[in-house]
Amino acid sequence: MPKTKVPSGPWRIDPQKHSQVIDRFGRNVASVEPEIDASLIATAPDMLGLLEKLELEKDDAAISPTLREEIQFVLRKARGDFGLAVFPGGISRQNVENREWLKFIAALLKPHSATE
Repeated sequence: MPKTKVPSGPWRIDPQKHSQVIDRFGRNVASVEPEIDASLIATAPDMLGLLEKLELEKDDAAISPTLREEIQFVLRKARGDFGLAVFPGGISRQNVENREWLKFIAALLKPHSATE
């Protein structure tokens, strides 16, 4: 399944329709139900950019190995590396200390060689 191109940020809540998230050109990016906080969706490009910067951080003292693994897991979800797999909302937080879970996910995503 081809990945959909997402409009680049920054995104913001439409000042006239608070259930709409728009891009920098005023184009609709997402619509949310009234009980959903559109602010979270509006900040998605900023959060993605920050996580990508943290992923590239070379100072091992600045980011613990456990936090680095969680950042990589969340980025893989955001990039669509899991395909159509559906994960419950807090799965990365619930399992960040569980190295076996992270190893299992990594094994699923590991490319297989042609000889296997």
